[in-house]
Amino acid sequence: MNHTPTLSAPLRRMRTIVFLGLAVLGLASAVFVVRRPLMMSAPRCMAGQWHGCFDTFNGVVLMTLVALPLAALVVWALAHGRRGGGVTWAWRRSLAEVGMVHGTLPLLWLTMMPGAAAGTAPARVSLIPLRDLVTMGPVGIVGNLLIFAPLGFFAPMRFTALASVPRILALGAGCSALVETAQYVLRLDRVSSVDDVLVNAVGAVLAGLASRRWWRTTAQAAPDRTRPVPTRAPAA
Repeated sequence: MNHTPTLSAPLRRMRTIVFLGLAVLGLASAVFVVRRPLMMSAPRCMAGQWHGCFDTFNGVVLMTLVALPLAALVVWALAHGRRGGGVTWAWRRSLAEVGMVHGTLPLLWLTMMPGAAAGTAPARVSLIPLRDLVTMGPVGIVGNLLIFAPLGFFAPMRFTALASVPRILALGAGCSALVETAQYVLRLDRVSSVDDVLVNAVGAVLAGLASRRWWRTTAQAAPDRTRPVPTRAPAA
């Protein structure tokens, strides 16, 4: 018999509201701190100009924040349609899908931005582990940790096949290796480093551990959803 106390629906709802409120407060605080650099790109972004907006860090971050209401609307539309169809975990699945895309694509865009000598500089690769970590600095390490953090956070919530730490690690490492290979092949004036792959993968795992509570419950509920309903034999 399971004696583990379970939270009532109002308490779970209150916990979710508090969590979302803290997340919004943290995001608003971060935006307030970096508001001045972001607003430098606002005129060009609002005018729809590519140069000075989508080819700059500030512009990409600004447009990502501006698109948040649209992302929230997509989450609501997906969840509303799924709840009407009786889909289990409709809100969680919808949030995970939109979160993966909205959180990962802008970071990938920043990673694939060409350098000043793109196309002319020789392709560079670094295959010695841990050698480039000392040159990344705190900003570089944090940035590499964040690149696949949204994917590591949301992917196991959406796909039960990824709901384990080794699989999240493999997902982060595989995606990062593809990015590093693309940087090398396209000659973007960037160094394709094995350390980037390692740090990207670690970032995905750390984010996955942060969402473990949600993707574990989803994975545990999956067998219940797929278990066939027993049927009674017709009476003779």
